[in-house]
Amino acid sequence: MTKSWWWSAVLIVVGVLLGVGGLFLVTRPPRGEPVVLLPAPTQAPITVYVSGAVNETGLYSLPAGSRVNDAIQIAGGFSGEADTQALNLAKILEDGEQIIVPARSSPAEPGSGSRGGNLPVTLVDINTATLEQLDTLPEIGTKTAQVIIDYRNANGPFIWIEDIMDVPGIGQGIFDKIKHLIIVGTSP
Repeated sequence: MTKSWWWSAVLIVVGVLLGVGGLFLVTRPPRGEPVVLLPAPTQAPITVYVSGAVNETGLYSLPAGSRVNDAIQIAGGFSGEADTQALNLAKILEDGEQIIVPARSSPAEPGSGSRGGNLPVTLVDINTATLEQLDTLPEIGTKTAQVIIDYRNANGPFIWIEDIMDVPGIGQGIFDKIKHLIIVGTSP
């Protein structure tokens, strides 16, 4: 009987030690820093400038990862004279990008400038265009082309195509006729 009592005492002591050890592990404060999960970062929107043969030329903010087609749609879609095959509509845009939608090549309007004839219409960079190039635009003759060049030389390059309306003699009506034919690039 002494042996069984002896084993019982050993089992009780071991059980008490295990219980105290387990209680110590459960009740002690955790060590180290807790892991903090942050929400996924939200990407900042991008801003692009859409001009050329679209219904609403302007600056537009789009979500990051937007495509050229998204910018065209937010700009009111293609205008009637747009060359819809000239752009890769699936291209992903970058912040600060300029999208110029070209117009289809078409004969010049009779009486539009001094050149006459039926040469194709091309986009004219109003910051670098010569007198002859500006003269190809509808409602812009040689005299107005010179006024544009003089204004550009006195005031620096145009920032937006809408800035051409600051030139004396060019109002909203003329701008509406040429806005799909002009672009702004860098100054020479």
